Amino acid sequence: MDGLALVMQPDVLLTMLISAAFGLFVGMVPGLSATMAVALLVPVAFTLSPVAALATIITCSAMAMFAGDIPAAFLRMPGTPASAAYTYDMNDLVRAGRTGDALGMSLVSSALGGILGAIILMFGAPLLADFAINFSSYEYFWLALLGLSCATLVAGDDALKGWLSLTIGLFLSVVGLDFVTGIQRYTFGITNLQAGVGFISVMIGAFALSELFRKATTSHQAHPKPRLDITERPLPRLNSLWQQRKHIVRGGIIGTLIGALPGAGADIAAWVSYAISKRFAKQPELFGRGSAEGVAGAATANNAALSGSYVPTLVFGIPGDSITAIVVGVLILKGIQPGPLVFVNSADMVNAIYIVFLLANLILVPLGILAIYLGRTVISIRDAILYPVILLLCLYGAYAVSNNMFELWIVLGIGILVWIMQENNYPAAPLILGLVLGQVVEQNFMSSLIKADGNFINFFNRPIAGVLGILTLVVWFYPIVTGVVKKMRSNEPINDET
Repeated sequence: MDGLALVMQPDVLLTMLISAAFGLFVGMVPGLSATMAVALLVPVAFTLSPVAALATIITCSAMAMFAGDIPAAFLRMPGTPASAAYTYDMNDLVRAGRTGDALGMSLVSSALGGILGAIILMFGAPLLADFAINFSSYEYFWLALLGLSCATLVAGDDALKGWLSLTIGLFLSVVGLDFVTGIQRYTFGITNLQAGVGFISVMIGAFALSELFRKATTSHQAHPKPRLDITERPLPRLNSLWQQRKHIVRGGIIGTLIGALPGAGADIAAWVSYAISKRFAKQPELFGRGSAEGVAGAATANNAALSGSYVPTLVFGIPGDSITAIVVGVLILKGIQPGPLVFVNSADMVNAIYIVFLLANLILVPLGILAIYLGRTVISIRDAILYPVILLLCLYGAYAVSNNMFELWIVLGIGILVWIMQENNYPAAPLILGLVLGQVVEQNFMSSLIKADGNFINFFNRPIAGVLGILTLVVWFYPIVTGVVKKMRSNEPINDET
């Protein structure tokens, strides 16, 4: 009740409403992430009360996470990196006239994921934190390597083309300074490449700029824009939502667990949940071509990961992702030290955070519906005006990450590369997955190898690492073994008995 009293203050409710509108706006701009939206609000948050400041950050990040799906659905360009996993599904569903199964499903799934993640956070924070704190570089290595296996699930029909795309992403992930020795790799004497290839720039080039190239080269063809009439249902029907219940619950659990791992974040949660949803889907062949199952699973994981990232933040003071890194700074400046004692010394504050999470995801539905109609109004603008504006916003988003003009060259190069790949039916999703997880795999592998003094047995000595390692090896070698067995059986002589 003390926590509820803190949240029901006029200044807290007003800041939640304003930050919600701001988060929706930033999330709808291709290339601007939820982290950037929160970072822009930090100067304002410092002037607010502790509860209002935290409510501002939580509400803004939840809204921005969903809003990234709106340009993904209407323009085939993800607004935030976490929306990239199911961009093509959203766009194909909307073009097929199934807005409720695309944006509506995303909206409701995001809200349910945030609520489910908040409930798990409320009742399982200490248990999840104990689990997450046991993760060392060994566990992170196997987890990331297992995540790379998802490339086979998001690759599409041609597995070989999917693996080639993944290889390009892995190559981009090793550009820059070597993690251990500090030696420059594939920088070609370019100083700006020493820090590596920026993920935001690659995402903008791969999904936004390549799509602009595709539309420009097919300008002589008709591009019917998806329509959303005022009488059309913006939400999914209850039976459609019920059919996706397993994907929603699974996505909420996966998102919360991955969010609880420091450094994982909503992006990885979305990719993993999308791949697992495809594995257990009734129609896996629709993934990448308009699957409501993929949208439900990944969109739920996005917002659930936001809640999960507060587990190590509150219990140990360890940021779960870049957003909670900002939260830790705000808490400390407000005189609140995150850690185990925060549940005793500031119990009302912790409960206020839980209530804000629930409230933010509840108001996400009505505000999200308004944002969907606003997005439909935006895409009704003529192409000659709309696409140059989108290009300008994409370039601004890439530049704003590091205030470096070199990022624009990365956007251009990746945009041309992915456009050529897609013209030849090479998927872009494995490339992004390889870039995201490639650095995690390499850094944790090298750290583990140094700690183990070159003894690979140590990679399996810890209980969680051993389970993850065996599971990864099974996933990687099972198709090979089964293929060899089938080949051997097909070559066996047939004995005809009369």
